[in-house]
Amino acid sequence: MAEQVTIKNEFLTVDISTLGAEIQRVKGAGGTEFLWNGDEAVWSGRAPILFPICGGLKEDKYVLEGREYTMFKHGFIKNKTFTVVTAEDAKAELVFCADEETKKEYPYSFAFRVIFELTGNSLAVSYKVENENGKTMYFSVGAHEAYACPDGIENYSVVFEKNETLDSYILDGNLLEKNFIRVMENGTEFPLKYDYFQVDALVFKSLQSRKVTLVHKNSAKKVTVSFPGHDFFLLWTKPTGRYICLEPWCGIPDGVDADFDFANKEGIIPLPAGETYTAVHTITFEE
Repeated sequence: MAEQVTIKNEFLTVDISTLGAEIQRVKGAGGTEFLWNGDEAVWSGRAPILFPICGGLKEDKYVLEGREYTMFKHGFIKNKTFTVVTAEDAKAELVFCADEETKKEYPYSFAFRVIFELTGNSLAVSYKVENENGKTMYFSVGAHEAYACPDGIENYSVVFEKNETLDSYILDGNLLEKNFIRVMENGTEFPLKYDYFQVDALVFKSLQSRKVTLVHKNSAKKVTVSFPGHDFFLLWTKPTGRYICLEPWCGIPDGVDADFDFANKEGIIPLPAGETYTAVHTITFEE
């Protein structure tokens, strides 16, 4: 049974479930609810963590060392119950370790740690992947937080840290085509429209920015996500969703021409035996 861990300071209160180490709520001191509420009639997620893949695999399968495995979109970590390592006032660490069930679809021994830490009005989220095998381990990892837009996403813009020409790669089901659609030319402010999400997500492979800010056009409400070390970035909502997901990923869905070889997968991370990989993104909330 999932439990809940709460961390807080004078600016923010953050609730985290042990199921998937998923953030359930972010509340500002001024009463602002920053996170989507997980309404099952629309989308039950709130902030799932993606591991050991981001997005989908071609035919939901991959080949590793000559053996074929099945794994579904975004991997399995979002459905696993974590153990609480520490829970302090403003910091918590949760861990999940590989077991016999995970090895049926992902044949590695690993520890996956998630560390949440509040500093002022910012929440740092660290993913630590520990390779407990005597060989290189391949994986992807990504974030999928959904930020509440109670009056609809078209009252918001995403402002990029640097000038961007935004080319969104076209999704064919769970797979990426080679073609893209240009949705912004040489700018920093990207006004959100539901039309962009009639098919699925906007998928960006070549951003210059490693920081974006979700800005409300009629208030001081802002959410800034800083994601150094993440090569891919996505925006997503349902066509009726009152939220927008700002998703920094260290990984990318398979292309339509993927060859199933996991070690050759685009965006895959090779982690040598016994080493640890850390990805950190920091979310700053203003109200």
